Amino acid sequence: MLNICLFNPEIPQNTGNIARTCAVTGTHLTLVRPLGFDISEKSVRHAGLDYWDKVKISVYDSIDEFMKKHHSSELWFFSRKGHIPYTDVHFSENKDTYFIFGRESTGLDEELLRAYPDKVLMIPMKSGVRCLNLSNSAAIAAYEYYRQLGFPGFEIQRNTDGEEL
Repeated sequence: MLNICLFNPEIPQNTGNIARTCAVTGTHLTLVRPLGFDISEKSVRHAGLDYWDKVKISVYDSIDEFMKKHHSSELWFFSRKGHIPYTDVHFSENKDTYFIFGRESTGLDEELLRAYPDKVLMIPMKSGVRCLNLSNSAAIAAYEYYRQLGFPGFEIQRNTDGEEL
C-alpha cells in the first residue's frame, strides 16, 4: 500500500490537495507534527474538505516516532537535492511504501537525507527554478507508483460522455 507522508507540512491548502490525491487513488496520508495548521474536525469541515473522510489518515507527534515505527517499510524521500530520478525506481507492491516529503519552506532535514542517500528521489525540472509545489510533487510521485502497478482498481477507460466503459 502506498502512503504519502508529510513531515511538518506548513500550508493547509497543499495538505488539502494532497488529501484529495490520496482520496482518488486510495493512498494513505501520514502527517508528522508539528503541523502549520489545525486538522480538527471543525477546521476541516470549515475548510470545505468534503473528501477528507474518504482518506485514511495517521498522525505522528515527531519524525523520530514515525521512523521508529516504519524503519522496516519501503521508505522513499523526495527532495530537490536528490540524485535519483523517481522514474528510475521500481516500487514494490508487496510492502508498505512511504513517499516522504518535507516542509514547504525547507524540505527534508539534511541529516535525514544523508542517512538514506540511496533512497532520496528527485523529480527532474529545468534549472534556475527552485522546485515544484508540494502537492504537485506528491501527485506526480503517487501516479508513477500506481502506473508501475498497472493502476490497480482505477477507472481506466471512459466514453466521450465521461462514463466508465
